[in-house]
Order: sequence, then structure tokens, then C-alpha cells
Amino acid sequence: MTEAQTLDTAAVSACLRDDLPGFDGPVEAHKFEGGQSNPTFLLKTGAGNYVLRRKPPGQLLKSAHAVDREFRVQRALFGSDVPVARMHILCQDPSVIGSDFYVMEHVAGRNFSEPSMHGASVRERGAVIDDMNRVLAALHDVDIDAVGLSDYGPPGHYLERQVARWSKQYRASQTQDLPAMTTLMRRLVDEMPADDGQRTLVHGDYRIDNMIFDADAPRCVAVLDWELSTIGHPFADLASVIMQWQLPPGNQGRGLMGVDRAPLGLATDAEFIAAYCARRGLPPIDNFGYYLGFCFFRMAAIIQGVLRRALDGNASNPAKARQLGTLVPVFAENGLQALP
Repeated sequence: MTEAQTLDTAAVSACLRDDLPGFDGPVEAHKFEGGQSNPTFLLKTGAGNYVLRRKPPGQLLKSAHAVDREFRVQRALFGSDVPVARMHILCQDPSVIGSDFYVMEHVAGRNFSEPSMHGASVRERGAVIDDMNRVLAALHDVDIDAVGLSDYGPPGHYLERQVARWSKQYRASQTQDLPAMTTLMRRLVDEMPADDGQRTLVHGDYRIDNMIFDADAPRCVAVLDWELSTIGHPFADLASVIMQWQLPPGNQGRGLMGVDRAPLGLATDAEFIAAYCARRGLPPIDNFGYYLGFCFFRMAAIIQGVLRRALDGNASNPAKARQLGTLVPVFAENGLQALP
């Protein structure tokens, strides 16, 4: 078992005993199976449950796995219209467990692994998707100056910056030659829309499986996994939702491709986009296919990094990481098809 899959509970207990008011050890840790980036553990203690999220051990790509940024953005958003867990402590002393980590409250509720929401009623599905839309609009309406996040991302053209960053990350973790990915990266540069001045807080991986909903109501109670968050263009987050829906259903794709949505109470892509624009008072979006192509590209680069970590021996879930790695060509091809 790799270090990314285990946790030194004695060291964690000692840290929490010193820094977390009301802590009552010892700690029992259980690793969450989901997620391929920052290993995440449920901590069971005498005082209740917490969640610990850590950087993976080993050599990492520069600027990746920034748990300090996750901690900062969620602490800033707590109590706002964007529901997040309460942050407790951030530890940036790698001598404690071998890498930086933070501890937050454990938010109880339901997590839907797929947007088809198996077992939910037609009415409930529609309400969940609508609340997902509401939270996304609220996120992009956050006053970044008021919450202290005006410096959370660099100024300038978000898409230009992101395409350059993820192209570099992809090449640093590349394991095979993929002509589709090479073409996609070139076209994203050549066909990039001009900067329209929109600058909001963005989540970076906004999907239904990164959300917790109330156990008894179709209401989001926490948005999770803020590793890719920054100041950027809101349409990239919106396209992230649509990207997932265009993937195959099932455990691997977790999408809605080929699913007859109306009988299930699920919105179409166009309906979700229109509801978002209505909530934010925006006109119809031009060139949405570019943002969708960008999201497929970014996910291909992320998955390539996951595969690289599996091959290097420090993946959070090595078997799943290798399986995900087979999808890099699929995301690249889908990105090309999405471009207008």
C-alpha cells in the first residue's frame, strides 16, 4: 500500500490535540475511494468526525495539489451563498505526515456519483439540478474583493493562461504521442476568443459528484474539491458541467450521453445554460463550443497527470488511475469535436 493511501494517525492526533479546540482523540482514519488528486480521509474521533485532505507524497508537478489554496478559498466562502465545509486547521509542516494537509468539518448528506441520480424521483432530480445551477450562479456572483480573494488569481486573459499552463503540465507528464491532443492544443491557441473582461471566482471542476446535498431535501450543503479554483472566466465552469453530461453514463464516464433526460426530469444542456444566464442576467453565450473544448482539453491534461503519478507510484488510487489514463485520447477527441 502506497503512502498516498495511508495516514499516520498518531501524528495527526498529536497535531489536532495541539491546534483543534475540542478535539478528543484518538483518530481512526478511512480513505475516501473517490478523487485522484489530493488523498482525502474521513477522521473518526471521540468529538465527532472530520475530513483531512493532503498533498500526495513524492515528486509533484509544480503548482499542483495546492491544499493551502483549497483551505483559503473555502474559509473565505464559509457563510456565503456558496455552501462549503467549515475549515479547521491548515498544516504546512511536511514533517508531521510527510506533506501539507488541512482538516475541515465533515458535512453529512448525499453525494450523487452520476448526474442521472439513480434512485431519485423525477421531481427531485429536476430540483437537484436546479440547485446546482443556483449555486454555480452564486459562485460567479461572489464579490471577490469583499471576501478577500481579489489576489486569488493573476490578472490577464484566463483562457490564455490556462491553455498555456495545462499544455505545459500535459507535456511534463506525457507518456505517449497523441496527435488529437497536439491538434487540440494548437487550435485552442489559434481560435481563442478575445478577453471579454469577465473575471470571477471559478471552481475549476464543477460537477455533481463534487457536491454534497441535504439528506432530506434537494439542496446543496457543500461544494467540494477546490484544488483548481482561481480567478477566471465563469463560462469555463459552466462548460465543465456540460462536459460531464456529454460523457457516457456508468462508473467511468459518469455522464448522460445517450440518456433520454426528459422522463428522468433532467435539464437539457441548453436549458441549464439558459437558466444560468437568466440567474446572472446575461445574454445568450456566443462561442460556447470553445469553452467546452477547453474543458475537455484540461481534463485530458489532468488525467494524464493522474496516469503519470500511477506510473511513478504515488497515485491516490493506482488501479483507477491507470484505468482513467486510457481516457486521455477520448477527451482529446471530444475536445476537437466540441470546438465550433
